[in-house]
Amino acid sequence: MAAGVCGTEPLVFRLHEGAPELVREVLLERGWEEFEEQRQDEGDWNLYWRSSAFRNSDYENIMPWQRLNHHPKTVGITRKDWLARNLRRMRGTFGSALYNFSPTAFNLPNDYVRFLEEYSTHRLANGGKGTYWICKPVDLSRGRGIFIFEDMKDLVYDCPVIVQRYISNPLLISGYKFDLRIYVCVKSFSPLTVYMYQEGLVRFATEKFNLGALNNLFSHLTNTSINKFGPFYSTNKEHIGQGCKWTLSKFRCFLQSLGINEPLLWQKINNIVTLTLLTIAPSIPSSPNCLELFGFDVLIDEHFKPWLLEVNYSPALSLDCSADVTVKKGLINDLIDLLNYKETDSLRQSGYLRQKYKTPCYLGSQILQAKTPPVLLLYEPSCNERCQSHSCLCSRGGSPESCGTAQWPWHHSDENLNSALKLTLGSSFKPVTRYCSRKRRSLLSRKPEPFDCSKASNLESESEDGSCFSTPDMVKENSKRKSGSPVKLPSIHGHKNKPPIYPSAYEIQKKSVPPNRVGDFILTFPFNEVTLKSSQKKLNIKMAIQEVHRLTSQLISSCGKKGKLRKEESNNTLGGESNHESLFWGGQGSDLR
Repeated sequence: MAAGVCGTEPLVFRLHEGAPELVREVLLERGWEEFEEQRQDEGDWNLYWRSSAFRNSDYENIMPWQRLNHHPKTVGITRKDWLARNLRRMRGTFGSALYNFSPTAFNLPNDYVRFLEEYSTHRLANGGKGTYWICKPVDLSRGRGIFIFEDMKDLVYDCPVIVQRYISNPLLISGYKFDLRIYVCVKSFSPLTVYMYQEGLVRFATEKFNLGALNNLFSHLTNTSINKFGPFYSTNKEHIGQGCKWTLSKFRCFLQSLGINEPLLWQKINNIVTLTLLTIAPSIPSSPNCLELFGFDVLIDEHFKPWLLEVNYSPALSLDCSADVTVKKGLINDLIDLLNYKETDSLRQSGYLRQKYKTPCYLGSQILQAKTPPVLLLYEPSCNERCQSHSCLCSRGGSPESCGTAQWPWHHSDENLNSALKLTLGSSFKPVTRYCSRKRRSLLSRKPEPFDCSKASNLESESEDGSCFSTPDMVKENSKRKSGSPVKLPSIHGHKNKPPIYPSAYEIQKKSVPPNRVGDFILTFPFNEVTLKSSQKKLNIKMAIQEVHRLTSQLISSCGKKGKLRKEESNNTLGGESNHESLFWGGQGSDLR
């Protein structure tokens, strides 16, 4: 959906302080309106975008027409020390043959002894010559605090850091080091649904690579935030041009000019993304109304082996050059299309339910495992409302204490329950007959469990002010009953009498097959029937990893001599040289529809 108006009203976006200006620009161009806190209600928005993490309450209170741009608890791969720890764990479980795409890393000061042993081993193996290492603060971004060293005496730090083996043989273009910024959108972690963007950025250092000048950050780091202040940023560098960025399309042309086996290279990068996400997927709470845009930084060495450097949370969306405009504007537009808004989403509260009935969409693991089905939360009337309905004692001359306010909602007589139901259900109300007089357990005394927001879409409001509502089942049952017949409340004992359960967005999402392509986003997981099945219910990591390995082996076999990236004949390229659909593997031979 390209437009921002999908119903009678425009969609509304809400930006947190510090959110990218590009997001505002794109959404306004699509016909959206910006949320005004002073004029609009708290929940009267469709998309909430922020660069930092959301609070737990934001996930718990999300409504069916709303989306958040972050999944909860993704820090397991976006913080450098957590990423190193999780990759080490997966390497120990599934072997180094698969998880060999990240340089050896140590979290200091905790791993100092292990690092000292590794450092000494490398030094002895190299005949006394040291190995190059790079030191990064674990919680800083944009290249801040990074330095490279060879001698142990140069390792000085005053905060938690990660020390990695420095890749000293990177692939160079005209002598300049570069890395790739790959944009990855995780539509869902349960089931795991991953899209990779066809376009991306190639980020260059602005001075030629030189291991003799380890202190020269403009030679060794590719961060734009550093290189745009370099002395050679604006100069016309050989084959690179001005600035420090290419688009991924331009890089593909460069690879083709070298005769590089592209499908195998992109599949290896795709494997890095998939295997990295599998490290945290089982631990992420299900949140159907969220998505996450990651920035994977990948470096290619002189043997065309891709290496994962880090995973960026809220990758930069600033526009520093023409390559940024080309890539990032289309990226945001296609990302909005992935949010999959429906026609009723533009109506917000009036399209789903009234403000006195709220059902959170957040489906944490505890909620998913709950055995007791959700129950209806009845509206609690005030003493004045009950007086107006002539159902309390103070309206007939009694004191406020005698009307049951002090007891509400811990004690309910039949009269109080009938009053509450009448205020809530309006004209559809029928007198209540208690169903468990012995225990006298009140439905209102039971704390309702959160349930999926899609149930709310089955609720029909009966008044413009939102004072009452009814579910389709309630209307259907009331129409069948004769006038004056008693209404039986649903049992609160789940194992005896479960109320009807509406299809949830979570259940629908698990059963549906995601589209293979949305704009320039290409579906990379699941990529066949086996991985689709492995992502259902509880994620089967072992099965998913086996399929990734099998697909890569098939691709290597089909490309000729195993492990060889340079093409000797043009027909060795799977799909042909000019087939851009194979940029990220998943488009060919993996149609799930």
